[in-house]
Amino acid sequence: MDKPSILIVDDEPINIRLLSENLKQDYDLRIATSGRQAIVQLEAHHQEIDLILLDVNMPEMSGIEVLEQINENSEWTEIPVIFVTAMDQECDEAEGLKRGAADYITKPISAPIVKARIKTQLSLRKAKEVLASQNKILEQEVQKRTEEIRYTQEVIISALTNLALTRDKETGNHIIRTQHYVKVLAQLIRYLPEYIEELDDDVTIDSIFRTAPLHDVGKVGIPDYILLKPGKLTAEEWDIMQTHATLGGDALKKSCDISGFRQNKFLTYAQEIAYSHHEKWDGSGYPQALVGNDIPVSARLMAIADVYDALMSRRCYKEAFPHSKVLEIMKEGKGQHFDPVMLQVFLDNEHLFYAVAEKYQ
Repeated sequence: MDKPSILIVDDEPINIRLLSENLKQDYDLRIATSGRQAIVQLEAHHQEIDLILLDVNMPEMSGIEVLEQINENSEWTEIPVIFVTAMDQECDEAEGLKRGAADYITKPISAPIVKARIKTQLSLRKAKEVLASQNKILEQEVQKRTEEIRYTQEVIISALTNLALTRDKETGNHIIRTQHYVKVLAQLIRYLPEYIEELDDDVTIDSIFRTAPLHDVGKVGIPDYILLKPGKLTAEEWDIMQTHATLGGDALKKSCDISGFRQNKFLTYAQEIAYSHHEKWDGSGYPQALVGNDIPVSARLMAIADVYDALMSRRCYKEAFPHSKVLEIMKEGKGQHFDPVMLQVFLDNEHLFYAVAEKYQ
């Protein structure tokens, strides 16, 4: 194995000779007779230097000044620095340790002490490098597992969504559009006082975005004669159609209960959206007739996205409305169907949602 490399920085030839004689057998030595030369050596060879023996009291550029420059360069700061001081330089020793020196030894130099201090610092550096390497491996493994979990979630969501789409092919890109409407609106409102606690980070918004496609998963339980009926539903048929929210929410909740992941935020948003995307701000929605802030934020986002897309799209029972007409209809629902603050942000930024509709028409 290659010997560790030590940079000796000292302006006194006798000190350099003494250190060199005692260390040359075990270490590859580099010599600098001034602070300036030490900086030049580091600039050229810092990757090869394992430790620095640095004299404090040197002309022109002191050891403290050399240490300051080492601290300013992120590629040098991992190299341990041992100060070499005179017996009467206690102030310099304290200053050096304060500024990041790993240790110090005093003159006159004792070879056994120097070797012991060097060995200790090199061992510590090696341990830090091993620990850093292990941490990097762990971080990579965590990232890999996180990506696997995310991929698994997306596959399951895609499978459930496609299952629902086999029943109602007219919804088409409805899933993609509503996903993006939800994300755009969440990003617009996230820092408003009404929502900042709920939409506190990118992970939350991403989770809502990725679970939004499950809002109508309960439609797999609705009979075709109702789901695909071209005309107006009867009162009895409408009651059955409304059960899709409960069917979807219950299915997701049951899966969470079986798995034991009841507190998982990702799964919580999936349930909220499935259960509550047809709730209305004034309490006239279904299935629970929730009122105002009792409706989860994720479901309020989904309600605006779902209605906007339904009005903008052709269905078996209706033609698509023009964008301007859609905005008029939705404005009438402010404070009744929709969260008033959330809807106003939507209306103020309607061009962003129209752009999504155009992109994924």
